[in-house]
Amino acid sequence: MRSLLARREALLVLACLLLLAAITARFPAFSTPKNLAGVFNDTSILIMMALGQSAVILTKSIDLSVAANVALTGMTVAMLNHLMPGLPVVVLILIALGMGMLLGAINGFLVWWLDIPAIVVTLGTMTIFRGLAFVESGGAWVNAHEMSPAFLELPRTLILGLPVLSWAGLLAILLAAVLFTRTGLGRAFYATGGNAVAAVYTGIDIGKTRFLAFVLSGTVAGLCGYLWVSRYAVAYVDVASGFELDTIAACVIGGVSTIGGVGTVGGVVLGALFLGIIKNALPVIGISPFWQMAISGAIIITAVVINARGERVKGRVILRRKELPL
Repeated sequence: MRSLLARREALLVLACLLLLAAITARFPAFSTPKNLAGVFNDTSILIMMALGQSAVILTKSIDLSVAANVALTGMTVAMLNHLMPGLPVVVLILIALGMGMLLGAINGFLVWWLDIPAIVVTLGTMTIFRGLAFVESGGAWVNAHEMSPAFLELPRTLILGLPVLSWAGLLAILLAAVLFTRTGLGRAFYATGGNAVAAVYTGIDIGKTRFLAFVLSGTVAGLCGYLWVSRYAVAYVDVASGFELDTIAACVIGGVSTIGGVGTVGGVVLGALFLGIIKNALPVIGISPFWQMAISGAIIITAVVINARGERVKGRVILRRKELPL
């Protein structure tokens, strides 16, 4: 399985390079270091949320509420900033983290204690979170002129030539790599999705592990709620609408198995970058938004088919037909 994932990551690197080469042949400016840094910056939120989503998928679950989490937390901190512009941005970020953690814990609790399928839980909470964002704001927008300069400037602040948003993405990659490969919780994620029965016999609490995966996903989404509204300088109910599908697509394209237990941080990052390049490149070469959706969908289906073929294991024949007892 490791060799399969390594091949997937190598193919993704090759696909990204070929895609860049094809675009550069028509628009040379697209592959300049400055523009590529901009593409990574634009993809940083997707990378962070896909890493959080991958923790849930590894445990054989799914979180459809992450984008609604972004909308609700983003609206909350934007409104707080509008009402109390003197409130430090650090406090607002902590509020976004705490609120995202709480929303993720609600999902995890329903999946763990009530044993409701994750897809049903998160489909319901997705609608609830969007509804709460509407009730909270009354359907109104919070625009750039209603946000404080400090609130807007933090993700754009340059450190060693890169915006804080890009550094946040890089830090998320590093922390996820350590969590998934160097900690007991990370190994529990893989064990829970890979073989739940064996995981129980090794002392892993399956329900608690899934609960913590949802908490992690929700916390990351909460942080991205602040980053999203400050990055794009607007907060409204439909912020990040449909973005939950992008996070799942990044995971699937990167080789994370939808039946749990298989995937790597590197694969998720490459999957997100592949989508990021496509989303930035297709408008440049004049592809209509409708074709962009069709192309993205075709890529996702292809990735799912490849994953399914890779996960198919032939059983060993123990007793041949002619040896069957009468």
